[in-house]
Formats: sequence, C-alpha cells, structure tokens
Amino acid sequence: MSGNNLVSVLTWIVGVIVALAVGSGMIDGVLAVPGIPGIVTVVAGWIVVVGAIISIILAIFSK
Repeated sequence: MSGNNLVSVLTWIVGVIVALAVGSGMIDGVLAVPGIPGIVTVVAGWIVVVGAIISIILAIFSK
C-alpha cells in the first residue's frame, strides 16, 4: 500500500466517522440549525447517516 493510498483511506474513514457523528447529532436534536424546523434537521440527519452507510457498502463491494 503506497503512502498516498493510505492517506486517502484514512481521510475517507475520518469523513465517514464525522458524517455519522454529525448525522446522529442532527437526528437526536443535539445539533440544530437556526431558522430551520426541527423535522427538516432530523430528515437531513437521516440522509447524512444513510449516505455514510451507502458509502461504506460501496467501498466494501468495490474491492
């Protein structure tokens, strides 16, 4: 595994972890966006979480 490839994988893993954390916070109501109704924030949180999970699944099957 080359150094550049390792950095790419680590960057992707960090991005997935951050996406899951932010999405979970939006779903739980911990993270709120001022001026946007709560239900919109919850739906956006679910979209982020589902997108991260799809990214993980696609990464596994692309190998």
